[in-house]
Amino acid sequence: MTTIIEAIILGVIQGLTEFLPISSSGHLILAQWATGWEGELINNLTFDVALHVGTLTAVLWYFWRDWLKIGKATLRVVQGKAMEYEAKLVWFIALGTIPAVVVGLTLEHAVETAFRNPLLVAGALVFGSLLMWLADRYSSRQRHLGNMTLGHALFVGCAQAVALIPGISRSGITISAGLAAGYRREDSARFSFLLSTPVIAGAALHKVNHITFQGHAAWGCILGTLSSAVVGYLAIRFLIRYLERHSLNIFVWYRLALAAVVVLYALVK
Repeated sequence: MTTIIEAIILGVIQGLTEFLPISSSGHLILAQWATGWEGELINNLTFDVALHVGTLTAVLWYFWRDWLKIGKATLRVVQGKAMEYEAKLVWFIALGTIPAVVVGLTLEHAVETAFRNPLLVAGALVFGSLLMWLADRYSSRQRHLGNMTLGHALFVGCAQAVALIPGISRSGITISAGLAAGYRREDSARFSFLLSTPVIAGAALHKVNHITFQGHAAWGCILGTLSSAVVGYLAIRFLIRYLERHSLNIFVWYRLALAAVVVLYALVK
């Protein structure tokens, strides 16, 4: 029963924090550190893949119309027709994915070992908060996603690579990069989520050869996938609508408060 409860809680944390700009990897590390959980699911590659499948399902579920348009536009280019905006997005997403893939494969061991220190997570939360505040405060917010350029896509992609450090937040740093390039908040978020699709899928596929299903962990993986998918979908829907009228400040303050709690808890512990 404990495994099932842990799976649901960790799935909710993954789904919520993967897309809100508060760092999913950082929250999962801190949750394990604060609770002392050492069950079947902790550091379990199969469960890690299950959580990624859940968040991948969420982003595909929410953006299925966008991906359908992108697919049709790409097919028309193959047929010799003029390249449309949706077809260009394929190139932008592909280009923006390269930095994260290169850095991820290079630093995979460090990310899974040395970077899991709670105080390092707290420092990354603070640093990421500063970047988010500066980007949101000084962005012109005039550009639309239809004005995306290859250079801007690569810039956002490089920012995504930095998010391999737990506590930075993939969505937070990529949305901030979009804002720094002058894009509207909601358009920055939309491109951030579209860009996340191949990265999340790649993270799951990279570990798929190591998965095994046995005992209560099998049910934990199923429930973790479902909870992260449903909560992830709701998180995407909430954030895009929220950013149409509000700044990133609420997430900045949350991250700073969490970092302070982590430091205090570490001192007491």
